[in-house]
Amino acid sequence: MSETTAADGGSGRTAKTEPRRGVFARIARFIRQVFAELRKVVRPTRRELITYFFVVVAFVLVMMLIVGLLDLVFGQLALWTFG
Repeated sequence: MSETTAADGGSGRTAKTEPRRGVFARIARFIRQVFAELRKVVRPTRRELITYFFVVVAFVLVMMLIVGLLDLVFGQLALWTFG
């Protein structure tokens, strides 16, 4: 959604002959670009969403188990070390 072309050299600046746009014109262009990008978003189907949900829940449970076990081990180790 860039306003520059590859021939510009990728500097990201507008050509000297083109007048600089006002602040409201730049804001309007930004909002148009945001909506154009949002139209490209692909939303997951219901089945994919359910699958992703269960994958995330399973991952979180596994991580909770690992952290809980590490906490238990290090707690017992600290208790054994410092009495």
